[in-house]
Amino acid sequence: MKIVVVSDSHGNDWDLLAIRERHLQEADLFIHCGDSELLDDDAAMQGYLSVCGNCDYRSQAPLKRVESLAHDVTLFMTHGHTYGVKYSLQKLYYQALEVGANLVCYGHSHYVGAEMIEGILFMNPGSLSFPRNTREKTYAIITVSNRAFEVAYLEGGTGETLIRQTFKR
Repeated sequence: MKIVVVSDSHGNDWDLLAIRERHLQEADLFIHCGDSELLDDDAAMQGYLSVCGNCDYRSQAPLKRVESLAHDVTLFMTHGHTYGVKYSLQKLYYQALEVGANLVCYGHSHYVGAEMIEGILFMNPGSLSFPRNTREKTYAIITVSNRAFEVAYLEGGTGETLIRQTFKR
């Protein structure tokens, strides 16, 4: 299973459209972790399962979602601003435990990063508009198998793979 994860696009509809088109044939799910700053019915948001971020003033999307996926994956997705993710993953960790998630996708900090904490993968795809810990504007693809999560970070404009990490389940 392949999951395309974007966040913090802040009005960048061009890259959202290009990413969806680029991965339409291979991806099983497209998710947006908030701060699109687009209307829910905007063409660029079509096909993305999304949550509301702190800059999504006109969005009706929920603040969080829990989804059951293939390979016994329970996905928890949120923007992260209500969990203090710029400072710590502790609140997000306890929420993941509460809902039984083993995959957590979030945004808000604009920092690319993934880490496994006690069997739960926490993944932030970075930002498609204003990256903070890299020069490249980024998104991610998570490839899920029964044995591992493989996370690839890609450059938003070209789709070039920048970083690849594998986390055993």
